[in-house]
Amino acid sequence: MKPVPVLVLMFLFFYLNISAQAQQKSPFQAQEIYRSETLVLTQVSENTFIHTSFLQTDDFGKVPCNGLVVTVGKEALVFDTPTDVAVSEELIQWITKNQKLEIKGIVPTHFHNDCLGGLQAFEEMEIPSYATFKTIELAKANNYVVPKNGFADSLVLKVGDRTVLVKHYGEGHTKDNVVAYFPSERVLFGGCLVKEVDATRGYLGDANLDTWSGTVEAVKKGFPETKIVVPGHGKHGGVELLDYTIKLFQTRHFGERNGNEVK
Repeated sequence: MKPVPVLVLMFLFFYLNISAQAQQKSPFQAQEIYRSETLVLTQVSENTFIHTSFLQTDDFGKVPCNGLVVTVGKEALVFDTPTDVAVSEELIQWITKNQKLEIKGIVPTHFHNDCLGGLQAFEEMEIPSYATFKTIELAKANNYVVPKNGFADSLVLKVGDRTVLVKHYGEGHTKDNVVAYFPSERVLFGGCLVKEVDATRGYLGDANLDTWSGTVEAVKKGFPETKIVVPGHGKHGGVELLDYTIKLFQTRHFGERNGNEVK
């Protein structure tokens, strides 16, 4: 048997070493970690979880609605409440009892029920709530439970030893829609401003169709390091969700009736 050339051995060593490093740095595999009839929790990175509850609507049937939980150390932040008080209590229990974490704040990303429908449950637990002044104004106008702490266009919240940025980039789904970005894990919660791939335009009753695409373009430019994007409804993914949403609202070749898309 002939000896293996030194160059071949060096190549094999290099290849195996690179392969091992790639396996160690393989992307986090999203996994469902909790499910009941009313609430689903899906872990999408080391410290971020999508909470999904369900809203019965006249126009779209039973709609899954996403929010986000960010956990670091012994603390958690929640973005958007589940759709009602009972399911919000279920989420709070999972965070505080099952995970033994302190919830440092709840942030509704706009004024619709799928964002603050369960806010009363957080208020009863004396969990601080944060929203833009515009969201607070619209919540009051619609006789919803009103977030306690207002901010203008941006807010930085601390969770453990890390931060989350909440920012309003412009109108789209609503006048007040904000996004939340967790830089240490490159996770963007787009809320209802961002659509899952292949989604329709959905409910447009409070939308600004002229600015929606531009607002999402600004979000994309604002967070160029984004790896994971979570929409308000449907499956999470990557930056392709931003690109899809931008394209979806660039054209106006659709009819409108009562604020809803007409096929």
